[in-house]
Amino acid sequence: MKNMNFKRKLPVPKEIKEQYPVTEELAKIKAARDEEIAKVFKSEIDKMVLVIGPCSADREDAVLDYSSRLAKLQEKVADKIVIIPRVYTNKPRTTGDGYKGMVHQPDPEAEPDILEGIIAIRRLHTTVLKETGLSTADEMLYPDNYRYLSDLLSYVAIGARSVENQEHRLTSSGIDIPVGMTNPPCGDVSVMLNSIMAAQHKHSFIYRGWEVETEGNELAHAILRGYVDNYGHSLPNYHYEDLANLYTAYKAKGLANMALIVDSNHANSGKKYNEQERICKEVLHACRHSADIKSYVKGFMIESYIEDGNQKIGEGVYGKSITDPCIGWEKTERLVLDIADLI
Repeated sequence: MKNMNFKRKLPVPKEIKEQYPVTEELAKIKAARDEEIAKVFKSEIDKMVLVIGPCSADREDAVLDYSSRLAKLQEKVADKIVIIPRVYTNKPRTTGDGYKGMVHQPDPEAEPDILEGIIAIRRLHTTVLKETGLSTADEMLYPDNYRYLSDLLSYVAIGARSVENQEHRLTSSGIDIPVGMTNPPCGDVSVMLNSIMAAQHKHSFIYRGWEVETEGNELAHAILRGYVDNYGHSLPNYHYEDLANLYTAYKAKGLANMALIVDSNHANSGKKYNEQERICKEVLHACRHSADIKSYVKGFMIESYIEDGNQKIGEGVYGKSITDPCIGWEKTERLVLDIADLI
């Protein structure tokens, strides 16, 4: 393999977990959170989940600051909402070029250092849990990397570009927390539903050099994030008709559990981040109008940070996204409180 330079062998997840362990106390906090979140997805309690946070977790201090604010907000809405901080440490790139997230570049302005990145992401997720009592969400961009965080995460997302990949589907079937399957960029919901079916079923396959068997994950569910047409224009799929049609298609699959998270940004907003408030409220209106829609809409994914908008790497504005634009803290707090009032 002349074009591939093997730089160094990285520690396996077990070694990293032993070096940076989760305490018994933190494990109990996470277990309690996992139980509550599972009850939301199985319709055993009448609450919604908000997976909320920056497009990319780019720096530890700002993410911890933001998560601490979420923890205080969680106390105000605990009877209606379960907040899961979105701490996305892998950043997919459309062309593959550019910043790929903290796991590759713990310092966005420095050269990639994957060993330091693995340590940095484990430290970040652990510190959020320790300092706020909130267990976190991350995207499973690379299935082999999931084990580095498997004892810390309470929610996993499979992105639009990964949802057709068989390794993502099969790995998801061995995870025991909610895994959200995003509709692909083309918008074909049958692809997403097939992924959910695969994740909910048992499988045998090769994973990290092992022959493994999985039990299936009944908490695998749908994420609607909008789509793009043949000309690359963003189009939404959160309107009443979209939610009703997906309910019918979902029901026809006869899956163990039906659940949906609506992504209020990305193609649903056309990346017009200030539209997220309106989109969430429109979905909640649909829930009030239709018992079927209400029965399977379990919450929202919201891109939010301390400051409005986004910036280029190197501009140095604290708490402002270096990838997709996000709503700032004031709008975030108002939106979460409004959602709680409307549930």
